[in-house]
Amino acid sequence: MSNSIISEGKTTKEAIENGLKILNVSKNEVDVKVLENEEKRSFFSILDPRVVKVELTVKEKKPEIIEKKEYKVTTEEVNTAKNKIEIFLKEFVNKYDENIKYEIKIEDNEVKITMNGENSGVLIGYRGETLNSLQTILSSIGNKNNENKVRIILDIENYREKRKKVLEELAEKVSKTVLRTGKSITLEPMPAYERKIIHSKLQSNSRIDTHSIGENQNRRIVISKI
Repeated sequence: MSNSIISEGKTTKEAIENGLKILNVSKNEVDVKVLENEEKRSFFSILDPRVVKVELTVKEKKPEIIEKKEYKVTTEEVNTAKNKIEIFLKEFVNKYDENIKYEIKIEDNEVKITMNGENSGVLIGYRGETLNSLQTILSSIGNKNNENKVRIILDIENYREKRKKVLEELAEKVSKTVLRTGKSITLEPMPAYERKIIHSKLQSNSRIDTHSIGENQNRRIVISKI
């Protein structure tokens, strides 16, 4: 679905900039159609305030699909990754906080690590940033010299499940606001797995459209009314 608005300004440039602010997008993400040009003014309108109208339409994007990768790894590679991570975590916990408990297990050829403890929340960080960074480190350690990449999943204090619930509640709340006001809402930047939660939660709502805009770390979801 295209999301369009009509914006005004004293010049075409100003009208476009005003519209971009309302849509919260960049110029390369919209199609611009000038409805009233400042240069096309009749003799009878010459004394009227100069107003330029433009129509901005957000370019349609295909729904973001995050495919689950197939990991063709051997049992030996998975066990090797698990052993490497065990060695690292033992030393890490001894130096950081011996009260932190962790468990490492293998499920579906993936290495899953859970950590719990009184001070383990510090390892989660703001919106899970520290947790995601630590997971990246563990993945690098576990997969060093491996021919195929073993998927490493880290969770601390059941954060991922709690975060999923928060995001699903956010999706519901925002979608209701969009339906009530008719105005699109752009969420804050999120990592891919969090955007997937939002998309999945709202995909069955036939009155709501979701798509992503922005690049890399600034990738955000736009929730709109159909």
